[in-house]
Amino acid sequence: MSIPVDETTAAWWDATRQRRLTVQRCAACGHHQHYPRPLCLRCGEPDPPLVDTSGAGVIETYTVVRRASEPYAVAVITLAEGPRLVSNVEPWQDAAIGATVVVHWRPLDDGRNLPVFRLG
Repeated sequence: MSIPVDETTAAWWDATRQRRLTVQRCAACGHHQHYPRPLCLRCGEPDPPLVDTSGAGVIETYTVVRRASEPYAVAVITLAEGPRLVSNVEPWQDAAIGATVVVHWRPLDDGRNLPVFRLG
């Protein structure tokens, strides 16, 4: 799987090589955001730095995709730090609104890892 990297997301992808889930935290206003962007969404401060997260979250909503031979769950996860991200829940049968989850990692061929979530 080839997932593109640009100058805004490169540091985030580098953190996944060490299995660290990061979000941006604005130095000016403290706002946490994900996915990485060149500006803080709250105050417009440029280049918010990345900070590590606890990896804990809650499933806000999800859907089970049933295609080919293997169903999978795609969920909106609200991290303990506040930002939401879209990811998979593994195994898909465990997905439930309100369930607490923790990050796990799915290796990619190039040494990066994708964050996925499991009940926790």
